[in-house]
Amino acid sequence: MKFLLVAINAKYIHSNPALYSLKSYAVKLRPEYSGDIEIAEYTINHHFDDILSGIYGAKPDVIGISCYIWNINMVEQLIPELQKLLPSVPIWLGGPEVSYEANKLFTKFPYLGGVMVGEGEQTFLELMDYYEGKHLTSYLTLQEIPGLCLSTGYTKIRELTDLSEIPFLYDDLEQFKNRIIYYESSRGCPFRCSYCLSSIDKSVRFRDMDVVKRELQFFIDHKVSQVKFVDRTFNCNHKHAMEIWQYIYEHDNGVTNFHFEIAADILNEEEIELLSRMRPGLVQLEIGVQSTNEQCLKEIDRHVSTEHLRQVVEAIRRGENIHVHLDLIAGLPYEGFVSFRNSFNDVYAMKPEQLQLGFLKVLKGSKMHEKAKEYGLFYQDRAPYEVLYTKWLSYDEILRLKKIEEMVELYYNSNQYTHALPIIMEEFDSPFDFFSELADYFEKEGLFVTSPSRAYRYQALLHFAMSKNPMKEEMYKEALLFDMYLRENLKSRPEFAGSKDLYYDVKMDWYKNEEQVKEVLPDYAGYQAKQVSKMTHMEHFSYPVWDEKGMQGATGREDYFILFDYQRRNPLNNQAYYAEVRVNP
Repeated sequence: MKFLLVAINAKYIHSNPALYSLKSYAVKLRPEYSGDIEIAEYTINHHFDDILSGIYGAKPDVIGISCYIWNINMVEQLIPELQKLLPSVPIWLGGPEVSYEANKLFTKFPYLGGVMVGEGEQTFLELMDYYEGKHLTSYLTLQEIPGLCLSTGYTKIRELTDLSEIPFLYDDLEQFKNRIIYYESSRGCPFRCSYCLSSIDKSVRFRDMDVVKRELQFFIDHKVSQVKFVDRTFNCNHKHAMEIWQYIYEHDNGVTNFHFEIAADILNEEEIELLSRMRPGLVQLEIGVQSTNEQCLKEIDRHVSTEHLRQVVEAIRRGENIHVHLDLIAGLPYEGFVSFRNSFNDVYAMKPEQLQLGFLKVLKGSKMHEKAKEYGLFYQDRAPYEVLYTKWLSYDEILRLKKIEEMVELYYNSNQYTHALPIIMEEFDSPFDFFSELADYFEKEGLFVTSPSRAYRYQALLHFAMSKNPMKEEMYKEALLFDMYLRENLKSRPEFAGSKDLYYDVKMDWYKNEEQVKEVLPDYAGYQAKQVSKMTHMEHFSYPVWDEKGMQGATGREDYFILFDYQRRNPLNNQAYYAEVRVNP
């Protein structure tokens, strides 16, 4: 008998740990099932017919499909076609998107085998037992298996799983090659954020720490590039968080990066001190700010002091060793356009490496879903159930924020304009206003439609900045040129910088001085001057665009020579190492 578990992921680099967990747990308790469970992973970008034919070609006896907001539309298109092709094969659904109001699915798909509700490891095992019929079991009928929704109604509620009983998913890393490794050390969340499904699972459970350390060591030994913890609030338990952070600190292999989603407002001094000692790039932190509007925060059950959060983020960033990712959500109650502008500016001032501007998803089972009418909250009927408008925020304003979001992604989150943006923003009342007007410029020039190349985006930003203050043209050009060379050793100079290098001869004289080169570039011993000049880059500047303080009162009449070393890079943003060198022009 073949039970085919189907995942339709958002991107190729994603995997579906839920299905691997179901399989691992079942095989651990029933080793003889190892050949009876197959996992088929696709993405939402696959052609529909390829997924359909792939499932059909697997010749399954039972199909189980993992359902999330990003794939449920495709799943609902697949179900009737699968039923036509494989009319005798039961189709089961599971996952957060079908765990709430599961009974309504039978109106649309009366032929469904059923829905696995909530945590599925033990439920799936017993479902396997039911179909295999090989084991003595007290379950004679589906109605006796807890954690199901059938056409006849719900069965008994399933008890929560002991996380330490779930096997490790990654013994065979080959099948996860070039994919993100997701890891779970806890389930549940103690907080009650009204837009989040994790607030429903009020009991937080932890995996045994000895087991966790053994599994983390596996990742470290195999030099996995990134491990992304899926714990909803990783630091909700101080002892648990400290033990894991201490372990990865002490066993750092110099390669692996660990990603954690945390609540910054409960981060204490001991945790911050430990984080400050981490290797740059060892840890990255994702922090959901969502809003800085106090009335909004209170309404969504987030009792957070924005000022305290700002202080914590500042303390984290002080070590210059941790990538900080801050999130905002547009469409929350009591957050209008002006209020969101304030929230954006507050979070931007915290200087995260990444600022995600997201839009409210009204999830079934959440408090936000229950109070939608009260908030005048209208959202799309189809997944991902994104907000259309509220009492406080119009659809026109949502559309405007989406364009601003795109500008933030292109020009801030890309980390490609880190020196140009602060200089250009001096002409605007706030960061939000800068991105808003930049979005207007893109709209006017038709750039949202043509999707300009990365190289042209520098040119577009230059034209936009000059439209605001043409007197600073040379300063803007130098800042953009500096940012370009920070990213890569360009084969040809950008058009706005001029094709001819006026300082070529004096630069080569510097490269020919072995003592000077050795002092600044100790890793290039043994290379000839011309080789070193090609492997690095030296550029002349009239403004100290890399120095925020130095730019105050800068006249553009100086001669600075900056050397970019592409063998050494900042692990937080991948920018090249650079240094000012003495050259006689």
